[in-house]
Amino acid sequence: MVSIIVLATTNANKLKEFREMVKDFPVEIRSLADFGPIPPVIEDGATFDDNAYKKAHQTARVLGLPTIADDSGLVVEALDGAPGVYSARYAGEGATDADNCTKLLESLKGISNRKAAFQCVLSVAVPSGPALTYEGRCEGIIIDERRGNSGFGYDPIFFHEGLGKTFAECNMEEKNRVSHRGLAMAELTAEFSNILKWLEQRLGEEKAPKPDHEEFMDNDWSK
Repeated sequence: MVSIIVLATTNANKLKEFREMVKDFPVEIRSLADFGPIPPVIEDGATFDDNAYKKAHQTARVLGLPTIADDSGLVVEALDGAPGVYSARYAGEGATDADNCTKLLESLKGISNRKAAFQCVLSVAVPSGPALTYEGRCEGIIIDERRGNSGFGYDPIFFHEGLGKTFAECNMEEKNRVSHRGLAMAELTAEFSNILKWLEQRLGEEKAPKPDHEEFMDNDWSK
């Protein structure tokens, strides 16, 4: 039986949220903060799917435990999907949220099509490589005026027409109900019992690597 699943994050709020979602299942959810330092994952994929899978698989392989990881960002129709996987560094390495919002608004000057969407991909991987994927997408428009003090990233300029306000004007409950990450997480948790069965099957198929006995040849077993 699968007893531990790693959530590839050090964000305590994400961990708390996910634990609450799966509290009725017989599994312990741990975060990266529960382990020693592991090699950082370079997010160089061309898609959110690529990056989510790379993070999930690399973490699962290093820790030897099934892992859930996500990647997300903003895609703007008039910019051919940009900023996309570069959402966090759209204005360059080390850019702040304000810097990224400024660059996006500059890129959209004179453009009437302001359709955009936040996208999130969740990947559930085992150490040997196989993975399951869950996705969430939230449609909206980019406005020129920054509104609201909550949230982060592009939230102050992402207007959700159903809510009638920007994500930065929403409380956490409102945002999670319609957000890309909330929708992806809802899809994953709805399938969680099947995910546990799949993980158990996949982990049961994996064989532990044979030990390399040459590494013991010089040991003095008389001590």
